[in-house]
Amino acid sequence: MAIKLYLDEDVDPLLAHVLRERGIDCLSAKDAQNLSRSDVQQLMFATSQGRVILTFNVKDFVRLAKESAHSGQRHSGIIVSDHLPFRELLRRILALFQRHAQNDLADSLLWLHDFKDVKIS
Repeated sequence: MAIKLYLDEDVDPLLAHVLRERGIDCLSAKDAQNLSRSDVQQLMFATSQGRVILTFNVKDFVRLAKESAHSGQRHSGIIVSDHLPFRELLRRILALFQRHAQNDLADSLLWLHDFKDVKIS
């Protein structure tokens, strides 16, 4: 099963466009008309669509991942990242997809920082 991605509203919607051009199923909060929704609503939407959410809101989404784990509430996966220049963000996302493209990321919390030094082919 290929990963489907959902970008939180703080992530530039241009990233969704560039990823779609590369064959990655990606939807931004702007595309979904979900701007100004709460973090919980964003995560619920991503989960309802079977999408892994990418967010810069590390503190709140790490907390949501922990709360989900403790309560047994499922989600489709969370990727957290510091704000990065566009090209570096794209490179790390592509590295993540290279490594996890066919993995089920449900209930996972991934740090994009972990893909800082991963080479993409």
